Amino acid sequence: MDLKQIQDLVKMVNKSNISELTIEEKDIKITIKQKEDKYITAAPVQQLQSAPAIATAQAPLPVAPVAAKAEVPAASNLITIKSPMIGTFYRKSSPDKPNFVDEGDEVKAGKVVCIIEAMKLFNEIESEISGKIVKVLVEDSTPVEYDQPLFLVEPA
Repeated sequence: MDLKQIQDLVKMVNKSNISELTIEEKDIKITIKQKEDKYITAAPVQQLQSAPAIATAQAPLPVAPVAAKAEVPAASNLITIKSPMIGTFYRKSSPDKPNFVDEGDEVKAGKVVCIIEAMKLFNEIESEISGKIVKVLVEDSTPVEYDQPLFLVEPA
């Protein structure tokens, strides 16, 4: 099973009411679980206590759009590097290391620009184009959604 198939499974579980999915193939076993407190954190405590028990089985609440979108330059020549998965966005490999890229940095195709942690796996995200990083659209250590814009790049 490749990374793309695992990402598709995570998306499927996330969009459904499935609480747990286990798949076994040859020498690999994958279990994907949704957090049970996922819905609780979005509701005030008083409201949650008076709500019927079935309220926790509702679809997940949508994530608010990134506020940085209003600040994005409206240049038509910019290309967006988007998140290929749901997870937590990190600009550096560890707290004591420098950022992979900063605004104004030149990148080449294949250069790692960030890490996205999904299910305790740290996935290096590489630039698919060469150019200059114009804008970092996501704060370090914040959750990102599938296909969410991460960087704006001016192609070289």
